[in-house]
Amino acid sequence: MTAILIVAGIATWLMTAALRRYALSRSLLDIPNARSSHTLPTPRGGGVAFVVAFMAGVLVLGWAGYVAPSVLVGILGAGGLVAVIGFMDDHGHIAARWRLLGHFAAAAWGLAWLGGLPPISVFGWPLHALWLAAPLGLLYLVWLLNLYNFMDGIDGIASIEAICVCLGGTVLFWLAGAPGAAWLPLLLAATVTGFLIWNFPPARIFMGDAGSGFLGIVLGLLAIVAGWIDPLLFWGWLILLGVFVVDATFTLARRLLRGERVYEAHRSHAYQYASRRHGRHRPVSLAVAAINLGWLLPVALVVVVLKLDGATGTLVAYAPLILLAIAYRAGEKE
Repeated sequence: MTAILIVAGIATWLMTAALRRYALSRSLLDIPNARSSHTLPTPRGGGVAFVVAFMAGVLVLGWAGYVAPSVLVGILGAGGLVAVIGFMDDHGHIAARWRLLGHFAAAAWGLAWLGGLPPISVFGWPLHALWLAAPLGLLYLVWLLNLYNFMDGIDGIASIEAICVCLGGTVLFWLAGAPGAAWLPLLLAATVTGFLIWNFPPARIFMGDAGSGFLGIVLGLLAIVAGWIDPLLFWGWLILLGVFVVDATFTLARRLLRGERVYEAHRSHAYQYASRRHGRHRPVSLAVAAINLGWLLPVALVVVVLKLDGATGTLVAYAPLILLAIAYRAGEKE
């Protein structure tokens, strides 16, 4: 099975190169504007490479018996729909209401095939009731896929986040005694690594909405798969996603309080302020990797291995991230 990971990574690398040449030939470029964090026109849409490679790899893993049919159908259906919507938006424009409708449809599909939210509790309060778990599950997935799109604003950051979360999730699976569940996050990490070679600062191609939305919903669904193995694993994955969850949610909340239109483009995320303060994208994207591996993964390990309450562990993990968001002016008006 290791060969599948290697082939998937190389395939993504080659497809990204081909997509870059195609985008350049058709002038499919992301042109900098007043709200951009980059300064040079850059090809976009490269995320299609890891979408295709990952989905093909999932089919192979399913054929080999490493992925349950319900998980395969749920992830491929939901991820594929989000990727198609993003691809269409990358090449034209889809009204926000229709995008959102498609996102909810994809989330509902994924939840239905995975059996809904796992039996998690928040500070001892169970979220098992269908009337509560179903809407929470939908909001969780739709918010995660959209915040991933919001956070894909500087070179390499979304790719590095996905790789770190998947590798961290793999460690959690191994320590929880479920190594068989690690194949999907390892496959996603391998394909995104193939793309990162082209996306690492300074980026030679962007992933686009097709790639970022796909990563958001697939990572959200992998967390649900983990939760059905052990509810503490769901909390562990949520902790690993902390950098993106905190920055995007904190920024959105402050913009909402000011009465701004949250769906309009802006440059007020903490990571965007940080990239301008430090003058480059690379140190910020690498800092995200350092926070993931040096802080969030150890806290997630405490939750999963030492059985710390999941909600408590998440608060502990997120607290310094909130302070960082404040320090870097997340959500403040430029």
